[in-house]
Amino acid sequence: MTAADIATTTTREGSVAERLLASSATLSYDPSVEVDWDSPLDPGHHGASPEWSTLYGTPYWQELSESQRAELTRQESASVACTGIWFEIILQQMMLRDMYTADRTSPEFQWALTEIADECRHSIMFARGAAKLNAPAYLPKRRVVELGRLFKTIAWGETAYAAILVAEEVLDVMQRDWMRDELVAPFVRTINNIHVVEESRHMKFARDEVVKRMQGAGPLRRQATALLVAASAYHIVTSMVSDRAYAEAGLDVARAKREAAGNEHYKSMLRSSCRGLMEFLHSAGLLTGPASAIYRKANLL
Repeated sequence: MTAADIATTTTREGSVAERLLASSATLSYDPSVEVDWDSPLDPGHHGASPEWSTLYGTPYWQELSESQRAELTRQESASVACTGIWFEIILQQMMLRDMYTADRTSPEFQWALTEIADECRHSIMFARGAAKLNAPAYLPKRRVVELGRLFKTIAWGETAYAAILVAEEVLDVMQRDWMRDELVAPFVRTINNIHVVEESRHMKFARDEVVKRMQGAGPLRRQATALLVAASAYHIVTSMVSDRAYAEAGLDVARAKREAAGNEHYKSMLRSSCRGLMEFLHSAGLLTGPASAIYRKANLL
């Protein structure tokens, strides 16, 4: 669906926020109840679909035993979850700032608070999931953490919502695979299912906000927005799997990093997951030349 299609549909059917509020009232989850937190972790279960491992298909992967592969995907899954928490905290701050003086009676204001409440529950859910996977508290590199502080401070309307969209779209395709894979631990599959269902509403709102806020944007603003969004996407995607995850899985970190960096299968999976996102950014005028170069460097294009 193009940006123009989204705008037309919104006008015809009422505001996106109104429809999302109704959907949220009908279908939302309480992770503290829905997820089986009490069952013991089966060491034979993976934390993610093996095909989504950063080492899948490499010579190193071929040398690993099945138990080592399962442990690696559990640590990678926990790292992705912890990176998700980091960015969810950023986006909550950006949305709160965006709604600071908004019309309290509007569906958009009410939906924004609903989305923030969802993100709080998701962050708790991811934190408990990482702990259940016997993983440490992964964080992006210090430089990226500090860049995140800067980004959440300077990001304006459409930049914030486009960055939200980029982060969630990448996770969406990945987690749809994980939640259907019987190799993945049942509680992880439930976590992924909850996140996919509820984030689909967040992505709809983010797309609508990007379209509305980019209407009439001049070339300088469009270029700046495109560049900032691409830069945030690069740091999010390259931070999903921490180097420490390889150490926690008992692997040779230097070799794992080297083979992951050259893993064409993983790069292809990332590009495939972002096909729809790139089409949307193009339709919104946010896939500029400099931005495209950054997306290629992050293996998203």
